[in-house]
Parts: sequence; structure tokens; C-alpha cells
Amino acid sequence: MPIRRGYLLLVVLPFLALLVALHFGAARHPSPVPSSAPAAPAASAHAADATPTATSSVGLLLAQVLAVLLATRACGLALRPLGQPQVVGEMLAGILLGPSLLGLLAPAASAALFPPSSLPVLSALSQLGMVLYMFLVGLDLDTGALRERGGTALLISHASIVVPFALGIALSLALFGRFAPPGLPFTPFALFLGAAMSVTAFPVLARILAERGLQRTPLGGLALSAAAVDDVSAWTILAAITVVVRTAGAENVPFPTVLGLALFVGGGWLVRRPLRRVTTAALESRGGMTHGLLATLVGLALAGGCVTEALGLHALFGAFFAGLLLSKERRLAQAARERLEGPLIVVLVPLYFAFTGLRTRLDLMVEPAAWLVAFVVVGVAVIGKLGGSALAARASGVPSRDALALGVLMNTRGLMELVILNVGLDLGVVSPTLYSVLVLMAFVTTLMTSPLLSALGAPTGPAPGGSLVSDTRKQ
Repeated sequence: MPIRRGYLLLVVLPFLALLVALHFGAARHPSPVPSSAPAAPAASAHAADATPTATSSVGLLLAQVLAVLLATRACGLALRPLGQPQVVGEMLAGILLGPSLLGLLAPAASAALFPPSSLPVLSALSQLGMVLYMFLVGLDLDTGALRERGGTALLISHASIVVPFALGIALSLALFGRFAPPGLPFTPFALFLGAAMSVTAFPVLARILAERGLQRTPLGGLALSAAAVDDVSAWTILAAITVVVRTAGAENVPFPTVLGLALFVGGGWLVRRPLRRVTTAALESRGGMTHGLLATLVGLALAGGCVTEALGLHALFGAFFAGLLLSKERRLAQAARERLEGPLIVVLVPLYFAFTGLRTRLDLMVEPAAWLVAFVVVGVAVIGKLGGSALAARASGVPSRDALALGVLMNTRGLMELVILNVGLDLGVVSPTLYSVLVLMAFVTTLMTSPLLSALGAPTGPAPGGSLVSDTRKQ
């Protein structure tokens, strides 16, 4: 099928259906008269009484970090024989440390280890880790590889966003009445659910490809290129949703936010080349990453986060964009990753999983109907993401088995999904129950990636060339 025809069928038509569903939902659920912007729900049952000024002792914080470190490594090691990447174990450990398991089996121990007064400190530390991690994600995006693959990568990426986005908005028509926070208009709820359905976890996908030796195969490169577009698109969509939610009920367009964001993006784009020259020259002249250059990169990440946070968005947007400005410098990205990735992956990012787990309340899903909703949400997520990606790949001429493998890879959500869900919970766009359902969906769709790749015959080492699956089948 020609790429233009595939783009019409798999991107344009689902986008039109998306607009129709939004219009129908807004008409069916009129926006209430706003009294104020929606308030963010409590982080968890333990965090209900936490205040921004609460403090935690150093000893308690160290105990929390130790518990998270032991749990994430133990779960990662336990799942490794099943072919699962470390991130799946980290996601599982986060859920187990929260009220869904530890809070049920040992409520006294859970309250002692994660008292309400300690959660703001734990949250701040995990957010700092995520700001630096998102900077590395932006820095590590290979935008040059995307241009090499041209229309095929764009078709697959856009179809893998628009198709699940449209299905997510259609699903929101059924879920809004029961799972939307009180007073929230339909449009931000529907947009957020659509965005949650359309995420691909670029870092997790890259780790899975690297562990299997697939990153240098044609299909592996295509998956990385499409996922890179997904990453940028997902953050753009989420930024727009954030503006919509935080200005809900405002009579005028939030020009200060829009103008400030335009100046930030435009200014960054103008200085990207001299910034690349300066940082690359510093790297080459000193023969590697110095403390001064590393401090400069960390400062860029923090400055970007400060700007977008001040604009009413989220610090993660600015950190990701700051990294994206330097994304063409592969040696710089590798050197920064070697210095920063270890502490982030081992300590700070697992804290984010733990904080996510403390906000996940699977105990709220006591009714069979709630688990039915979870089953439907997972099914819609898989059909939209895996199916949309596979159909677009097949329409681009990718062999059927490889197209399915690509769909499986694009269906990986992992950490990026949890980041978006936490932003949504902070904004008050989702209820704690729906948040828990979506966390479960993120875990299941990430968990199924490795087994499905193995079922499709994906190799555990680099394919000799050509088709990813087909070539290994011939051996």
C-alpha cells in the first residue's frame, strides 16, 4: 500500500473520528460551572495528611531508599529468568511497596516506613531524578536516524499515536461518568486518556532491543525512530493538555503561558547550534567529560525544568527539551550517560517507581466491574497501539511477522507511561481508581513485550541483516 494511502487510512481518518468523539462527549457531558481549577487528589491513603512543609529524618529517608533499592533489585533478578528487563521488576517492586500489597499485609510496617510526613521529601527526590533522566532521554534521541527512514517511520509513529488516541477518547465516553474527578470537564479527561493510550516508552524499548541485540537490525532501527517521534509527540500533547486543564474555565486564552512557551522553545532552537559547538569543543579539548561540563549539562536540565514549571507546565517538559537541543551530539550523549545513568537508574528512578506504587490503589478495585474495566482498558490499549503500529508497518511494506514484532515493541509503555500518569494525577485529571487501572495497564503492556517477541521468533543476538524475524527463521 502506498504511504500516502496508508497515512489517509491510519492517521487522517482516526484523527477525524477522534474529533467527532470529542465533540459528542463534550455535548453529552456539559462542562460544570467552574469554581476553581481541579485540585490534585491525594497521593495515597498514607499521603492524605501530608503537607508541603512536612519533613523527614535522614535516617528514615535512608531506610526508604534502602528498601526501594532492595525491592527493585530483587524483583528485577526474580523476573530475569523469564526474559523480562530490569524495568519490569522495578515497576512491580513499586506496586508491591505501596498500599496494594505491603499496606494490606503489614499496615503498621507500611505506615512506619512510608509515613505521610516523609512523602514530600521522597517525591522531591524522585522528581529530581526524573528531571535528570528526562534530560538524558532527550539527549539520547537520534533525530538523524528518523530522517534516514523518512515517511515509513512517520507513518508508523503517527498511526501508533492517532489510532490508540482515538480509541482512548471513544473509551472515555463510557468511563467519564464513573471515573472522572468531580467538576472536571469532559475534554481534558478524554484528551488525557487518549494520551495515556498512545505512549511508547522509548528508553524501555531501547533497553529491550539492546538486551536482545536488535538495536542494529533494520526493524530495531525503525522501531527506535518511530518511538523517538512518539516521545516528542507525547510530550507535546501532554503539554497542551496541561495548559487546557490548568486554564479550565478561563475566559481568555492563556497568552502568558503560550507566549512564554513559544519564547522558550524558539530561544532554545536559536541557540542550539552554538550550544552544541561549545559543549562538543569542551568535551574534545579535555578528552572526556569533566566535572565542569557535567555541571553545565545538569544546569541546563534544571534550568529548562525551572522555566516550564514557572510557565505552569511541568519541569519534565523543560528538561526533556533541554536534552533534545543537544541530541545530535552522540559522543556528548554517550559521555553524559556514562556519568549520570548509573546513579539515576540504580537509585533515583526506582524511587519514582516506589512513589508511583504508593499512589496506586489496587485495593480500590474490589468490585468485579472495576477489574472488567481494567481488562477493557488493557485490551483497548493493546489493540490501538500494537494493532495501529502493525497495520502501519504492513502498509509500508514491512513483512507481516516483522510488522507484528514492531507493533509489540511500540506497545511497550513502561516508565514514560508512569510519568504521564503521575502528571495527570497531580493535575486532578484522573481519579485514584482510574490511575491505578492505568498503572496496571502500563505494567501489563510492558510485561508482555519480551514473551511476545520470543513467540514471534525474535533473536537474542543481532540478526545477520535484512528482516529481523525472517532472517532468524531461516537459520
